[in-house]
Amino acid sequence: MKSVLERAAAYAFAAVKWLPVAMLVGLLGGAVGAAFHHGIRLAISLREANDWLLYLLPVGAILIALLYRLFRLPPDAGTNLVIEAVRSEKQVPVLLAPAMFLSTLLTQLVGGSAGREGAALQIGGGLAGGLARLLRIRDENHHLLVLCGMASVFAALFGTPVAAAVFVLEVASVGHFHYSALLPCVCASATAGWLSRQLGGEVMRLSFPALGETGALLGLQTAALAVLCALLSIGFCVAVHGCDELAGRYLKNSYVRALALGAAVLALTLLSGTRLYNGASMALIERAVAGEGVDWYAFALKTLFTALTLAAGYKGGEIVPTFFVGAAFGATVGPLLGMNPGFAAAVGMVGMFCGVVNCPFASLFLAVELFGGTQLIPFALTCAISYVFSGYFGLYSRQHILRSKVGTELIDRYVGGNE
Repeated sequence: MKSVLERAAAYAFAAVKWLPVAMLVGLLGGAVGAAFHHGIRLAISLREANDWLLYLLPVGAILIALLYRLFRLPPDAGTNLVIEAVRSEKQVPVLLAPAMFLSTLLTQLVGGSAGREGAALQIGGGLAGGLARLLRIRDENHHLLVLCGMASVFAALFGTPVAAAVFVLEVASVGHFHYSALLPCVCASATAGWLSRQLGGEVMRLSFPALGETGALLGLQTAALAVLCALLSIGFCVAVHGCDELAGRYLKNSYVRALALGAAVLALTLLSGTRLYNGASMALIERAVAGEGVDWYAFALKTLFTALTLAAGYKGGEIVPTFFVGAAFGATVGPLLGMNPGFAAAVGMVGMFCGVVNCPFASLFLAVELFGGTQLIPFALTCAISYVFSGYFGLYSRQHILRSKVGTELIDRYVGGNE
């Protein structure tokens, strides 16, 4: 009995020790996340009111390259660096947070086709890493604060605290869930989400038209669309990584690369005759989920915009563009399968997100927080199928898939499983 009580006391002490720290990280992440949201909203408003800012696309990429050089950060410092810090005792540079903050605002100001979730993870990781050193947290526990920081800014920006906490615990090593960080991450993300709302931050909520009767047919339609979304997620990852590799091979100078590919994004914008593909493009996502029509080629064009933007050195992340691609694809292909276009767009969003990040549980929680729990089973089916059929592709090269996706050694031997 004494041994049991001693162990219980040790666990209680650990919880009491980490909860105040997690709340502190949550307050910091919530405040920074709210400020980041208002900054992005201001940048987008300025761009929409001053169309000439798009002509600064080549200049903006060069300024970001100069900013990272000024802060002595490698040009490719990003989410992969934060993911690696979660699995090891490596420290996240404190200057990554302000560099990502400023460069993402600049990306949105001039119309780079990027999101903000990568910024959230990197800003949160950088802030938490600095706080860990300030509080003299032992090196082997730094990753706990980094996870809390990632979850807090993600929750502050999207208003999805549960999905944020689960995502950061699942993304670094697929197949190994960081249970030891569950309590502090949930506490940090909930605190950050609450503070962000108090400071006027965004709560991302979407709704699709009523489906009416559901049944086996909807399940078959959802499964078919989920398979297609998984294949599309592979294509998206190949396009993003391939464009970056080609740019690095033929445009070795980072400034020449920024100038050339920034000009390419500008040229593509002018040729498309629309500004829908610049920035995060949330307006089209909302339109697709609402059941309104979108151009059939929108998902392919957004993929090209995003690949060129990120290869140029612009910052922000790929997840919101992934939402766009999935929603546009679902709205286009879903009706061909007999599905409601709004619901098909929602399935496309969730399926694409799951396919590119390999996080089925985070994807399911995200679906519930974005769309509600009325269609839980179709979304669960979407996540399960997309996770399996997306194979071992993903956006983050430092992500480790520790367990086979299908549990069949013969198949894994030929597709490159790393169980």
